[in-house]
Amino acid sequence: QVQLVESGGGLVQAGGSLRLSCAASGSITGINVMGWYRQAPGNQREMVAISISDGSTHYADSVKGRFTISRDTAKNTVYLQMSSLKPEDTAVYYCHANIITGLRAANYWGQGTQVTVSS
Repeated sequence: QVQLVESGGGLVQAGGSLRLSCAASGSITGINVMGWYRQAPGNQREMVAISISDGSTHYADSVKGRFTISRDTAKNTVYLQMSSLKPEDTAVYYCHANIITGLRAANYWGQGTQVTVSS
């Protein structure tokens, strides 16, 4: 069984920084993609940043230049460094991973962590 455990959310003033972490555990053969999504009240869940196994990264236009995604492959952990935070970044942030267990790949989600940016 695979689990994603997130940490690092909280309350911060506009212009501040936060760092989110997400660790995958279980019978993991490999990880294709790890990333972060967010969902604000009344909005659909949207991609924030993803890190692909080939080393490439992709960001939503709204966070480019402010957020940085990184991975520690040895620890099966992905990080999201968020800087210059804005009130519109307020949302529940979810970790996502496409993980290979045995011969099968599947998508997994963390439980979500609240990020609140005050103006």
